[in-house]
Amino acid sequence: MITACPVPQFDFDTINLGHGSGGTLTGQLLDAGVFKILGNPLLDKKHDGAIFNINGRVAMSTDTYVVSPIFFEGGNIGDLAINGTVNDLAMCGASAKYLTLGFVLEEGLKMTEFTDILLSIKAACDVAGVDIITGDTKVVERGKGDKIFINTTGIGHVHPKADIDSANIKPGDKIILSGPLARHGITIMSHRQGLQFETTISSDTRPLNKIVLQLLDGFGEHIHLLRDPTRGGLATVLNEIAKDCCMGIDIAQRDIPVEEEVYGACEMLGLDPLYVANEGLFVAIVEAKVADALLYELNDWEHGSMAAIIGEVTTEHPRQVVMKSNIGGRRVVNMLPGEQLPRIC
Repeated sequence: MITACPVPQFDFDTINLGHGSGGTLTGQLLDAGVFKILGNPLLDKKHDGAIFNINGRVAMSTDTYVVSPIFFEGGNIGDLAINGTVNDLAMCGASAKYLTLGFVLEEGLKMTEFTDILLSIKAACDVAGVDIITGDTKVVERGKGDKIFINTTGIGHVHPKADIDSANIKPGDKIILSGPLARHGITIMSHRQGLQFETTISSDTRPLNKIVLQLLDGFGEHIHLLRDPTRGGLATVLNEIAKDCCMGIDIAQRDIPVEEEVYGACEMLGLDPLYVANEGLFVAIVEAKVADALLYELNDWEHGSMAAIIGEVTTEHPRQVVMKSNIGGRRVVNMLPGEQLPRIC
């Protein structure tokens, strides 16, 4: 028996760039369209990937990369695509094992550029410990593809101690950020605007699977949720979490790590680092009793020297994120309403 699908009702008639921001407009597009029509118990969790059973717990995730420019300081669209899907699986508590790889190539792409991207993909796979096992390649007419788009889908086994679910979050849980904000987004914008700084700002794209598995080894069931603040940045991710768990989140501006040159670039470009995309960071919501020990271990990681406890979960102001500013005031940090940085990942 075929069940009729509900017809979605949208407040907009056409798609715009804001619907790809990861913020409010993206949420409206997904909630009223994708989730309403295609919803099921796995999809409705709205996580970075899905966890299910096939001879044990496995996780699966997919993502499509449309970054512009395709080469930037610290990486390119190739390693970004590998690291992004590896990290989405890590946020499920899973170690990526196999990836698929899909290319949409634009007529006129230079073979030297394509070769460099393939070499970066290979290097990123070697670092993360994953294999590309199948894929697809399409070519579109000149002017129809902006050089190259990449899709990756990954699958891997879930760590036996992992229980990553927003339903596990409880009041008093601490919120840990694994490093400084906004490096990736500012790197992309600096390339686009031709900005030069006294020190080089480079993307933080990197695989997170090994450090996440190390933390799961030590703290397992005490880690309630993991998320990577990519599109929409930290503010959007925290708002999604507050909404999903129906609790409030308190954060302190002074505790949120932002490097001086990145903060200066954000001011120059009129951007708030809370909303800028990241590619090598994660947010962990953990039980208060293990927060200091977990942070200590994270600080020993080669990229974790600036990791910090930035806030906690509260029963006050449910579904809202509230930040205490450096001057002592408090303000609501809303989800990114539209598109702040198009084509960022």
